Amino acid sequence: MSFRTNIIVGWVLAAIFVGLGLMLVAGKYFHTERPEKMGYPIEGVVEAAAESAAAAPEVPIANLLATADAAKGAEVFKKCTSCHNAANGGPNAIGPNLWAVVGKAIAAHPGFEYSDVLKAKGGSWTFDELNKWLTNPKSYAPGTKMSFAGLANPQDRANVILYLNTQGSNLPLPKPEAAPAAAPTEGNSAAPAAEGNATAPAAEGNSAAPAK
Repeated sequence: MSFRTNIIVGWVLAAIFVGLGLMLVAGKYFHTERPEKMGYPIEGVVEAAAESAAAAPEVPIANLLATADAAKGAEVFKKCTSCHNAANGGPNAIGPNLWAVVGKAIAAHPGFEYSDVLKAKGGSWTFDELNKWLTNPKSYAPGTKMSFAGLANPQDRANVILYLNTQGSNLPLPKPEAAPAAAPTEGNSAAPAAEGNATAPAAEGNSAAPAK
């Protein structure tokens, strides 16, 4: 082996050792971990961030329905079609048929075997009850056979509820609730309203929700 070849080999080996050394040093100062917040949302999964957001004042479903879009609701409902259909006279599948479900009694669709916990729930699928159900089925009815984790986005829920209402129910939407008045600042509080002149709260609207 020539002297020149020895020099070349020596430089190559030196470069390799330098590279390994840099990798070891970098490994001590830099390391990868799972980020606290994922870079993209996972549909149907309620994370800690969503739970903390739930602590914020919730917009009434009546207000969300006022700006809801049934076409968008039909798109969101596609997530449900592996278990449900909303066709007139459609068959039950893994979940019950949802035609005209809004306003219908809970756990009452013929031919479907509901979980005992949902049978015992009572009442009907009002807009408000449907909103609670779609938020988190397992929290609404612990022990339900429904495996879907729920829709974390309130507007998605309103869109789906509006879409379901167009599928055979067509109930009038509840009136939006007035926004709560801002708390008066110290020394500038408003005088109390005269007795007998209080505004009556908006009537609770009828609503419904799919169930298992």
